[in-house]
Amino acid sequence: MSEATTQEPTQALAAFAASLSLEAIPVRVQAFAKGLMLDALACALAGHQGEETPQVAAFAAALAQSRESSVIGGDRLSLAGATVLNGFLITAVTMCDTHRVTLTHIMPEVLPPALAIAERDGSSGKDLLSSVVAGSEIATRIGLGLDYPVFRAKGWHGPGVLGPFGAAAAVGRLRGFDAETMARAFGLAGSQAAGTFAAWGTPTVKFHQCRGALSGLMAALLAEQGFVATREFLTASDGGLYNTYAEGGRIDRALEELGTRWELEQLSLRPWPAATNIQSAVTALFELIEQHDIAPEKVKQVRLSMSKTPFEMHSGFATYQGKFEALLSAHYAAAVILHDRALTLREYEPKRYGDPALSRFAAERVAVRMDPALDGAETQAEIVLTDGRLLATHCRAPRGAPENPLSRAQIEEKFRTYARARLPETRIAQIIDMITNLETLPSVVPLTTALRA
Repeated sequence: MSEATTQEPTQALAAFAASLSLEAIPVRVQAFAKGLMLDALACALAGHQGEETPQVAAFAAALAQSRESSVIGGDRLSLAGATVLNGFLITAVTMCDTHRVTLTHIMPEVLPPALAIAERDGSSGKDLLSSVVAGSEIATRIGLGLDYPVFRAKGWHGPGVLGPFGAAAAVGRLRGFDAETMARAFGLAGSQAAGTFAAWGTPTVKFHQCRGALSGLMAALLAEQGFVATREFLTASDGGLYNTYAEGGRIDRALEELGTRWELEQLSLRPWPAATNIQSAVTALFELIEQHDIAPEKVKQVRLSMSKTPFEMHSGFATYQGKFEALLSAHYAAAVILHDRALTLREYEPKRYGDPALSRFAAERVAVRMDPALDGAETQAEIVLTDGRLLATHCRAPRGAPENPLSRAQIEEKFRTYARARLPETRIAQIIDMITNLETLPSVVPLTTALRA
């Protein structure tokens, strides 16, 4: 049994995050983390097209009047404001990473405070990379210990609960916290852990992410001042995370093979702007149109069969109202993919999702069903043609999942696609190069400067 598995988990994870060096992170994990960061930056640049982005930008500007921190694809705001706005931008158009085991987006909480503190302090790229790995591993590990089915049954939403821990770990690693200070930062992060599925179907679920980023930043900065907090927040008998949120949780999962098996490698990326749980349906539909010449007027019906969770979350948007519901709608995704043979942010503009013919097709010709034989992300897609033919495919893992990963070239193309609206081509190439060689940057300031519009 390793030393970590015999320690109280808050302190074991704090010691791990505080002592994590780049040399202890396998090269493949470093490369994966760079891909996560580049993908998150692509999502943030796309996020300027989000419907609620102006509202969050105004809120972020109101938090403080200083301008020391860079906004991705924007200008400058305060440390707190940039953390909030960058966190929202990454998740604004529903295209960021997901830890599927806990249905938690990680980069919106971890990367913004890490970037802000690294920029403020002139930290090296090496330290930024280590901090992002530390924050991602802590958030996903704590999530594993929550015993997700129990956690979810209580109505909790992962990003707002787990995000503060990941953000605190990333900032603490940048600030050189010892294990004691990191554990107190986790106690302060846990005191702000919140967010439930009562917000589902509204943009508030995206607020959970950016608020989680800010909560972790505040937790770390307050812990750095010596503020007293419990060092055993995860297991405290009265109000501890695992006892209160998950009936005791699964502590063994949080600590198992810590430092040798990297849970952050289980994060999925999304090549398309659509909800996590319909990415398999989108993958399946693109496979069908790539294999067959399907004219939408020749389609009698589209049938999408899903497992229980995706069905419950996404079958209720046959008639969608606005961009956010369109992003959640499996019905709309099927309709627009068949008509446009594409699924980009252009397909989520009002003039497209508001097209009456497309809306009718989604409501009348697309059926979403639950199949108890399917598990997790599995989706069965069937297209019935007017001539009686049946075209079908079965998707076990969506593009971007660990079992079906995006290549680095595909991530870079996603970044280029959404960066072009806000950054010149020469700077896009520079940013890709800086992320690729992040560990060699003496300071991240040139990176954050390049990221501003």
